Amino acid sequence: REAARKARELIRRKNALEFSGLPGKLADCSISDPDHCEIYLVEGDSAGGSAKQGRDRRFQAILPLKGKILNVEKARMNKVLENEEIKSIITALGAGIGNSDEFDESKLRYGKVILMCDADVDGSHIRTLLLTFFYRHMKEIIETGRLYIAQPPLYKIKIAKEEHYAYDENEKDQILKRFKISTKTVKETVPSETEVTESGEVVTKGKGFAISRFKGLGEMNPEQLWSTTMNPETRTILQVSIDSAVAADKVFETLMGEEVEPRRAFIEKNAKYVKNLDI
Repeated sequence: REAARKARELIRRKNALEFSGLPGKLADCSISDPDHCEIYLVEGDSAGGSAKQGRDRRFQAILPLKGKILNVEKARMNKVLENEEIKSIITALGAGIGNSDEFDESKLRYGKVILMCDADVDGSHIRTLLLTFFYRHMKEIIETGRLYIAQPPLYKIKIAKEEHYAYDENEKDQILKRFKISTKTVKETVPSETEVTESGEVVTKGKGFAISRFKGLGEMNPEQLWSTTMNPETRTILQVSIDSAVAADKVFETLMGEEVEPRRAFIEKNAKYVKNLDI
């Protein structure tokens, strides 16, 4: 309690948050009007580099995050403020941290905060840690509809000279069906017709088609990342909302808290619903 009190006092005095300017790894945008600006919190330096090259510099800012941020569900406030990645997020957003007395929405530097993580287990974990942080310490960003989750594609399907992107298995199957390529044909493709490129893409080649499975954002070049995930005209982003604060609070407490037994019970109860497991 004493450590939390001191941390809150530091926030009020802004000594904990006033560093020498913005984070060095932040690639900021040129427009200063928050209503027309958005920031991508990107998993990894590799994907951050592609995002910086592919973005529209006028209104899109990029903040690469290294590894997994602190699990704030288990950490005291003073430890939260000592975490470098969290400090970078707080500084870049510019509105402070905490409840309505300490968080000033009018100082928020971006109208949209977009989480962009890999479509794998690690990416899902990092996204959950970020959601936990925002839910616990910047809930107003969620409540005002400013927090979003980017939806990078899982597959690139090349048929003849055309390229199509699919965001899940169902969409991939629909594209193949449209071009009269059966999923059975894809499944029966022999291992020798599957290769891994230098960038890490897993490519399945068949007669008249090639399907690439992206392992992570870092495998996508700047043009691909822009056209599929960052271009406001073509991208899909999910808005994070709190339909039930009580239910959301319970889920975060169960999955990210100190108690092991509730988490084990949750996993045992819901394991049967898992459809796509990345091993």
